Amino acid sequence: MATILKSDEREFQESPNKIDHYRIFTDRSRVKKGINPQNLNFDLRQLNPGQYSAPYHFHRYAEELFMIISGKATLRTPNGLEIVESGDLIFFEMGETGAHQLYNHTTDTCTFLDIRSYIGFDVCEYPDSNKLLIAPTYEIFNKDSQVNYFQGEENIIGKWKQVENKKE
Repeated sequence: MATILKSDEREFQESPNKIDHYRIFTDRSRVKKGINPQNLNFDLRQLNPGQYSAPYHFHRYAEELFMIISGKATLRTPNGLEIVESGDLIFFEMGETGAHQLYNHTTDTCTFLDIRSYIGFDVCEYPDSNKLLIAPTYEIFNKDSQVNYFQGEENIIGKWKQVENKKE
């Protein structure tokens, strides 16, 4: 079934749980119409002057595509900074080379379509803050706490004995 999201039905709402400098608005019409994509996620977003789209990040298991609908912004990637404007398409591949962040350096709102592939999960990495986010559970970890695969597994015999003793 085709669902049409009419331009005159747009309702931009500030995305929840954001902090200063990261206030972005997302069109809620997709949610209101009950569209729940399985593999192709998308949002129409408004980035106001002086705001960043999200912390600088990349996806390990998703590709992303932005289309700038109106306005301009500065795009940060591993290659540096570049101005993007109305009509530009920006593709972000999986992995470190696809890292990105938008900043609205202008005095006008920048509206962009954000399209992401989704295979049921993703891991986002945030190079500036050394974090990992696991989606869809939104568990966030600091990479500095990375441990060896067998850490905490040394006493396997004792664990089995505990299980055996519970039977008795």
